[in-house]
Amino acid sequence: MLEELRIGVIGAGGIAQDRHIPALAALKNKVTIPAICDVNQSKAEKVAKTFDIPYVFKEYEEMLSTVVLDAVVICTPNKFHADITITALRAGAHVLCEKPMAMTTFESRKMVKAAKKADKLLSIGYHYRYTEAAYMAKKSIQEQKIGDPLVTRIRAMRRRKVPGWGVFTNKELQGGGSLIDYGCHFIDLAFWLLNHPQPVEVIGRTYNRLSTTPNQVNEWGAFDYQTFNVDDHVSSYITFQDGSSLQFECSWAANIKEDEMHLSISGAEGGLSVYPFEIYRPQDNEYQLSEENADHNHNEDQAGERQISNFVNSCLGMESLLVKPEEALKVNQIIEAIYDSSNKGRSVRLENPE
Repeated sequence: MLEELRIGVIGAGGIAQDRHIPALAALKNKVTIPAICDVNQSKAEKVAKTFDIPYVFKEYEEMLSTVVLDAVVICTPNKFHADITITALRAGAHVLCEKPMAMTTFESRKMVKAAKKADKLLSIGYHYRYTEAAYMAKKSIQEQKIGDPLVTRIRAMRRRKVPGWGVFTNKELQGGGSLIDYGCHFIDLAFWLLNHPQPVEVIGRTYNRLSTTPNQVNEWGAFDYQTFNVDDHVSSYITFQDGSSLQFECSWAANIKEDEMHLSISGAEGGLSVYPFEIYRPQDNEYQLSEENADHNHNEDQAGERQISNFVNSCLGMESLLVKPEEALKVNQIIEAIYDSSNKGRSVRLENPE
C-alpha cells in the first residue's frame, strides 16, 4: 500500500494556487507534488517556482506520460474536465477534478465509467460539504431531528458580483454562468443532506438581461456586456420521487440589499437552516428555536483543506471519498435539466442518470 502520493496539478490558475496546492503542500508526510502543467507555461513556471515543484509541462498528456504520478488534481476550465479526467484515469492516476464534474451529463457518465474501468478513485471539488455547518446539518438529519425532509429552499445570491477575471463568462469554455459556477455547490450540498433523492421533474428559468446592458455596477471587476452570453440569474423548482421538493435560486448579479447564502429544510418533525446553523422544533406546545443553534460556520479555507485530506487519505486506503462521482453526476443532470427547461420553456422529466 502506498504511504506517500505523487500528485500532479493540471491547471495553474487561482483555484490551484490559492486552495489546492497549499492544501497539498501542508500534507508533507503524505504528498509530494512533482509536476504541474498549464497551457500558459509561463504561469505554470511561476507557480512551480513559488511552491518548489520540480517539473513543468504545457500539455497534460506529456506530463502523464513523462512523470510517474499516483493522482492528479484538475483545475482547468469546465470544457476540459472530461477529457483530462478520462486520460488521467487511463494512465493509472486517481483524480480530484474541480466542479462541476463536466459540461454535460453524457460527459459525466463517461467519467464514471472510466473510473470504474481503471479501478481508480474519482472525486469532484464540491467542498461545501466539508464545512462545519454542513457536517452539523448532515448529522442532525441522520439523527432524525427534523423527520422526513419535505421542502428544501436554496438562495445563493450575490449582489452585483459577476466575476470579471478568468473565463467565468466564457460559455464555450465553461458551459454556463452563475448556475454552473456557483449554484452547483448548493445543489450538491442539498442533495447530500437529503441523501441523494431521485429527481423526477425540473422547471427552470435562466436570465442574463442585467449583464447584457451597458453601464452596470459590478463589484468584481469589469466585463464586456456586449459578449456576455451566460446566465447571471437562475430560478428553478425540482420535485423528487419521494414527493419532496426543492426551491432554488442563484445569481451573480442580483439587485438585492446584500449577498445571501440560504439553505433550509422543512421536515415532518422540524426544520433546519444551514447558514446560520439552527434547528427548529416544537417544544412544550410552543414553536421555538431549539438549543442546538451554534456557531458552525462556512469556512471555505478549512473546507478546502479537508477536501484535499479526504482525497489523499482515500487514495491511501485510510478513508472513503465524501464526494463520489455518481453523486456529482446527479448534480450535472440537474444543471443540464434547468438549462434545458429554460430553453424549451417547459418542465423537463428526468430519468435515473446512473
